[in-house]
Amino acid sequence: MALTPLIRKSALPFCAAALLAGVLTPAAEAGAPRDAEIEKMVRQVDARNLGRVITELASFGTRHTLSSQDDPVRGIGAARDWIYDEFSRIAATSGGRMTVEKQSFVQPVSPRIPAPTVITNVVATLRGTQDASAGRTYVVSGHYDSRCSDVMNATCDAPGADDDASGVAVAIEAARVMATRTFDATVVFMAVAGEEQGLYGAAHFAQQAKQNNVDIQGMFTNDIVGSADGENGRDAKAVRVFSEGVPTSETPAQAAVRQSVGGENDGVSRQLARFVHETATQYVPRFDARLYYRRDRYLRGGDQIPFLQQGYAAVRFTEVHEDYRHQHQDVRVEDGVQYGDLLRFVETDYVARVTQVNLAALAALARAPRSPGRAAIVTSRLTNDTDLRWDANPEPDISGYEVVWRDTTEPLWTHSRFVGNVTSYTVEGLSKDNFQFGVRAVDEQGHRSPVSHPAPATS
Repeated sequence: MALTPLIRKSALPFCAAALLAGVLTPAAEAGAPRDAEIEKMVRQVDARNLGRVITELASFGTRHTLSSQDDPVRGIGAARDWIYDEFSRIAATSGGRMTVEKQSFVQPVSPRIPAPTVITNVVATLRGTQDASAGRTYVVSGHYDSRCSDVMNATCDAPGADDDASGVAVAIEAARVMATRTFDATVVFMAVAGEEQGLYGAAHFAQQAKQNNVDIQGMFTNDIVGSADGENGRDAKAVRVFSEGVPTSETPAQAAVRQSVGGENDGVSRQLARFVHETATQYVPRFDARLYYRRDRYLRGGDQIPFLQQGYAAVRFTEVHEDYRHQHQDVRVEDGVQYGDLLRFVETDYVARVTQVNLAALAALARAPRSPGRAAIVTSRLTNDTDLRWDANPEPDISGYEVVWRDTTEPLWTHSRFVGNVTSYTVEGLSKDNFQFGVRAVDEQGHRSPVSHPAPATS
């Protein structure tokens, strides 16, 4: 498996010379260059502040999408205004890089919307500072509406502490920590409404982004991330990361290619999930960003889905063991059992770990290059080598590219090789028939992009 002879070890950055001596495994990747600023950000996540946010959101009684929009103390309007004020205070620390807006629209009558209703997303945008990357955007979101047993009951008490004040708190806390730092790419921190009525807030944001050609390269939704306890046990050291393999937006032509050569496990959302896992391994080593290879849970769906429908990469974070007695339930005691999504069932230390995973991945994505464009495996000749090519990245600080591969039955990338600042490479002695391949960009500081999975090219 010879390397390109033009690559000189003395010219390679960080640990690239070591890569030339062999390959990396996932465990070895944790030893890749660490960004000291990301480490500091992870340490600054504050469980007490997360608890303060969740407590405040639960105090509005209900945040049902159809509840009052002008009562100053109860209902979704009071929650909306509080979130806006919270983001605005955070934006004041950003040196003008963060802006905050209320994105409002009228949702027409639908199965869970009995009359035209104003729905408002609260959106804080931290603008990237590198010209070549500022248009590249990453989104982290939670939904601030809540519900009780009857999804149409807008007046019952629905504190929604876990579902989903916990997810909104993740977005707010990530914004607080990241606002004072600079990033190459743009990061959006968002609290959406209308989720329980039909994912309406997220759908509106995703549709508007698509219409305005916003380059969203990754979206995280945090929904039910507040407790390590569930009906099936306890797991305080992991969070589920759901990701689809075959893209929701796949065209018939793309499906035909996939059916021919594989790739069911290599859509853009699956690559994003792998990036989250690798980053968590590096920066939050005692907490598992556990990959689940499906779009969402049975009978449930979250705010990542409208982004998937628009062709964006998106994943969902959810606690490992859910307790359905504390979701979508009227607050009550029945046969000695407490029902309802109450504050007392939320563990802020657990939410803090989930926030650290989100923040580390967001910061790493926003400081890394974009994934290489138009990655391809050249299939114009029969060979037991693998010929790869890709477009050069636009960022000015690109150091080069890594080729990665794994057995077709492996869930994670198991091998990588730094190949230099080139746009094509032949992996000698490894047949494209026997492995899955990918390519990722690396900058001068060692930040790596998510992997681009190559499509077959005949010329």
